[in-house]
Amino acid sequence: MRILLIGSEGQLARDLAIALSQHELVSRSHRELEIRDALAVQQVVNEVAPACIINTAAYHRVDECEDRPELAFAVNAVGAYNFARAAQEHGVKLVHFSTDFVFDGKTRTPYTEADRPNPLSVYGMSKWAGERLIERYCEKHYVIRTSGLYGTGGSASKGGNFVRSILRAAEHGKPLHVVNDQTITPTSTADLAEKVAQLLEHESYGIYHMTNTGECSWFDFAKEVLRLAGVSAEITPVTSEEYGAKAQRPAYSVLDNTRMRALGVEEFGPWQSALAEFIKEEQPRLRSAA
Repeated sequence: MRILLIGSEGQLARDLAIALSQHELVSRSHRELEIRDALAVQQVVNEVAPACIINTAAYHRVDECEDRPELAFAVNAVGAYNFARAAQEHGVKLVHFSTDFVFDGKTRTPYTEADRPNPLSVYGMSKWAGERLIERYCEKHYVIRTSGLYGTGGSASKGGNFVRSILRAAEHGKPLHVVNDQTITPTSTADLAEKVAQLLEHESYGIYHMTNTGECSWFDFAKEVLRLAGVSAEITPVTSEEYGAKAQRPAYSVLDNTRMRALGVEEFGPWQSALAEFIKEEQPRLRSAA
């Protein structure tokens, strides 16, 4: 199968390229394709003639989105719409990634795909808008909501993922203040990519939650990163209010992989095991990047 992979320089796209290596992949980075440009999107789809489009591109600087809502919606909603229309016109599959931030976090049980979103931030709103546009304009779609991604490639547009940021700060002797009242599920991009490859074997379209299993606060996540890496650091739990981020985050945004399991795709492993494997494999690189 020929697959057009968008956002090729991101951490998720790099692991998708590995997981989907048995397919014919054609990649486009942000420098090569502006997804806000409908004509450019149509042209690349015409040129590549893929059987599947995978869009990993997003504007996910959550706090910046509060100040730049036009850009957030242009990338996360209009960009999604452009791919939806192109995929529908060519009759091909579209894989698009969304976020746990579409929920308001006012529950204490994991969200299923049947739960109604109620985003608190511009970022969450823009991602939900993208979901709705894809559902409306593209029949063969997989919208995948995930959470707390980290992977080998880092996250270039964010200056590195959470794992790298924690280790970098610790190695430089900086005190760490990490929120302890937001509960998520850290998710390995390598694990996610493998599950996406399995999902593509099925033609059961719609919204899927796909994360590692279990839950923790960002503070507990940071402590586990330091423990596994064997790094000592001064780390203090703080509330979201004390941390003072511009965008409001959901207090609880754990996702349940209900539809994925029902489809017969094997469940993810625990987040702790995935993190341990990641740090074990990446220890030299993580140290050098710190």
